[in-house]
Amino acid sequence: MERMPLGVSRLDRTIGGGAPAGSVVLAAGESGAGAREFCYTSAIMNGLAIAGDELFDLHYGDLTGAATVPDEIHYVSFTDERNAVIDEMTVVMDDDLVSAGMDDVEYVELAQEYFQLTAVPREWYAPGPTDITELGHNAGGTNVLEAFADYLTEHAAGNLVVVDSITDLIAVADHHLEWSDLTVLLKGLARASHRWGGIILLLVNADVLSGTQLGRLKEATDGTFRFEWESGGSERARTLVVEQFRGVLSRLEDEDIVRFDTEVHDGGFDISNVRKIR
Repeated sequence: MERMPLGVSRLDRTIGGGAPAGSVVLAAGESGAGAREFCYTSAIMNGLAIAGDELFDLHYGDLTGAATVPDEIHYVSFTDERNAVIDEMTVVMDDDLVSAGMDDVEYVELAQEYFQLTAVPREWYAPGPTDITELGHNAGGTNVLEAFADYLTEHAAGNLVVVDSITDLIAVADHHLEWSDLTVLLKGLARASHRWGGIILLLVNADVLSGTQLGRLKEATDGTFRFEWESGGSERARTLVVEQFRGVLSRLEDEDIVRFDTEVHDGGFDISNVRKIR
C-alpha cells in the first residue's frame, strides 16, 4: 500500500512510512495538546521534502518504507490570512524552517465565502473597494462548503491538503448550514479521496464538540489522531492516540503500541516516547 509521509519522522517510521495514500485523516485535539502543531509540521516538512531542502534531511531524515512525497501541498484556511498563520508557525518552530518549508505550500483563503453571509463587515475579511460585479457574485450564494468542495476537486489528487480548520465549518453549520451538510460532505470526501490518492488532513478542536458530533466526524473519515493532555502529579504531558484508521491501527496493535508521548520544539511536533502494553 502506497504511503505518504505525515512529516513526523518517528511516527511515519512506526506506521510504515506514513499514512495510506487516499486517506482523510481527522486531527482532533484538546486546546494546546498538539493537533495544530502536528498540522503545521506536516505542511512544513513535506514542503521541505518537495523542495529537496537540506533542512528536511536534518530534521526528518530519510523516507522509509513505500513512502512517496506528495506532488503538491495545499493549506486551506477559512478565517486566517497566510501571514497570520506563518507568524503563529514561527512562534512554535524555527523561523528558517518555517520560511523554507512554506515556500512550496499553496495557501488558499476561503474567507470571503465563509464570512459573506454573516454580520462581519466586508472590509474586515476582503479589504479594498467593492464593485458591482463582485456584489453580484456574492449575491449568487456560493457557500463555503461548495467553495471548499470545488477547491478539493481541483487540487487534492496526489497532494497533501491541510484544512485549518473543520472547527470553523462547525461554527457555520450551527448558524447558516445544516450539521448534516458537513458530515455528508466529509463522507463524500472520503469516498473521492480514495481515488485521488493524496492525504487530506482535517484539524478540529475537540473541546467544542459533543461526543456525538466528534463520533460523526470520526465515522465520516478514514482515521483519527486524538491529541490529549495527560495529567500526572503536578505535570501535564501531551499524548497522541491513533484511533480507527485503515492500514495504520492494525500495525500499531501488532506492535502493542497504545499511546505516543509527544512534545513540541523548534523542529515542530515530535514523538518523545512510545508506550506499549506491558
